[in-house]
Formats: sequence, C-alpha cells, structure tokens
Amino acid sequence: MTFLVVVEGDAGGWHVDRGALTEVIRARWTEVEIDASARSAVRSLVWGLDTANGPGEAYLHEDGTCLYLDVWEEDAIWLAITFRGLTPMHLDLVFCDEGYTFDVRVPTGTTAAELTALVNAAG
Repeated sequence: MTFLVVVEGDAGGWHVDRGALTEVIRARWTEVEIDASARSAVRSLVWGLDTANGPGEAYLHEDGTCLYLDVWEEDAIWLAITFRGLTPMHLDLVFCDEGYTFDVRVPTGTTAAELTALVNAAG
C-alpha cells in the first residue's frame, strides 16, 4: 500500500535534510539502496528498503516536504514518525494513505503507538 506524509500548507522554504533522513533510514535498514538519480519531481531521492515485512521503498518529493511510502503500514508509521522528528514543530504534518481512507495530523512528539491509534480511529 502507498502512504504519504506531507507538510500541510506553506512550509516557508523549509525542506527535510536529505542527509539526516537517509542516516535515520540507514540506521534502521542497513541494507538500504539509495537512488539519487531524480527520475521525476515526485521521485527525487529513493530509498529501496528490505523490511521485516518485505521489500518496499520511500521516495522524497523534490521540494523536500513530502515523503511517499510504498511499504507496509507498520513501516510507514515508523517513517512518518521519523519525518515528523525532522520537521519543525510549527509546521503541520499529515499522514494518509493513497485512497484517503484516513488522513491524520502527526503532532510533534507523536509515538508510533499513538499514530497507529489515530490511523485506526480515522479508518
């Protein structure tokens, strides 16, 4: 399934630090494959992941405010929490799935368990 974590509204020029995001992803999935060949605006940086749930990938929009997640929900929630941790507190962050069966805000400091509960309550 595809998920999305995105800054809602004007990011005021902010964008995620690609190096910091890569470092955190690599700490969890040491065998990550990184493709920085910028295939499109949506896929400017791609992380190929071999998760416990199976293969997947995450890819960053070129503006650095949106992360697409083609992974299992558990991994998507972890990546959303990670992205939130790299996002300034004053920016609103939204986590949703491709069908918009849920669309939830991710406040600063949200845990994986809390985000899972928000997703379950919304979906």
